Amino acid sequence: MSTASAPRWTVFRNGDFRLFGTARFLTGLAFQMQAVAVGWFVYDLTRSALALGLVGLASFLPAMLSALVTGHVADTYDRRLVAALAYATLALAELGLLLAAQSGTTTLWPIYLLVIVIGTGRAFANPAMQALLPTLVPRTLFGSAIAWNASLWQTASILGPATGGFLYALGPAVVFGAAAGSFALASALILAIRFRPAPVTERPPVTWETLSAGLTYIRTHPVVLGAISLDLVAVLLGGATALLPIFAAEVLHVGPLGLGALRSMPAAGAVLTAIALAYVPLQRHAGLRMLQAVGVFGLATVGFGLSTSLPFSMACLFVTGAADMISVFVRQTFVQGETPDAMRGRVSAVNSVFIGASNELGEFESGTLAALIGAVPAVVAGGLATLFVAALWGRVFPALRTRDRLMPEA
Repeated sequence: MSTASAPRWTVFRNGDFRLFGTARFLTGLAFQMQAVAVGWFVYDLTRSALALGLVGLASFLPAMLSALVTGHVADTYDRRLVAALAYATLALAELGLLLAAQSGTTTLWPIYLLVIVIGTGRAFANPAMQALLPTLVPRTLFGSAIAWNASLWQTASILGPATGGFLYALGPAVVFGAAAGSFALASALILAIRFRPAPVTERPPVTWETLSAGLTYIRTHPVVLGAISLDLVAVLLGGATALLPIFAAEVLHVGPLGLGALRSMPAAGAVLTAIALAYVPLQRHAGLRMLQAVGVFGLATVGFGLSTSLPFSMACLFVTGAADMISVFVRQTFVQGETPDAMRGRVSAVNSVFIGASNELGEFESGTLAALIGAVPAVVAGGLATLFVAALWGRVFPALRTRDRLMPEA
């Protein structure tokens, strides 16, 4: 049976995928709740765009600095155990944020330190989880698994900000406590997965060649390199997530609940698109569709930056999420579908750095630029730059532009 003809719910008959998907949903919920709480907490203390940008930098740096090590770990040790331990660490870090919030701290360094711990845990969890997914389902269900996995993550990304905004009214400690519980349960679910990898009889030596194999693979495969770098540059320049507290407070004049609604909109667009892709997968012109989606992302970002209406701002963010989901779906299928299993951890670790750079480092870039020229000009300029990047990448990476099928023939 081909991937295109497989029933779209069949993947949920797989018990390991159900455990995996539930854990992904819980961690997505926790990350989004925490993001709302940390963002509002830091901005409430400082009223500083740069301080918000530094939160993104603190979250991203661990992934960038440890990428080669985390990928090697994911390819050398049981990926279930790596992910479960990482999520347990995240639960402890959330408890640290809870204690910091309860103590009434007015200094930021404990918050930044705990965000660094969370970034480190996430740096180990991401490549392990990305590399684990293809081993849980047959190849015929791989595209469906990616789409539903993305849908579960994005559903959590819808509920997480709204839940975080609602719970924040009870105090930031409540949000951090809920996130800690979600991470702890996710850790237990990952441990319950029945799949066991073949025992490793001889672990590969830790050399520069083995550590950098993921980089080498990406560099020598133009389609994968083009897809990953396009997503990196586009979201790095066009991301407005870090500035949402400023838009909520000073442009649209809404509070934490309004901020939660704004943060939910990209995920709402993404989850509906992911469900659509699960039922009607991309059949042709995959590379071109990715480039077009990035262009739409840039246009919607410009619209958001210029908007002074809450409904229109929410609509623009919805479109950015839908467009980004197409880009993510194509990229993840290229990366996970074409990479040999023995290298998936290292390639996924590099991919995670690119994702982190486009999100957390993008938040730092947005915060820094907004501190210099203002939030609205920063977002508009980023959207225009994204449009330029989409056009440029089509010329620089012709193999990506002309790529037709998502998956190579078996």
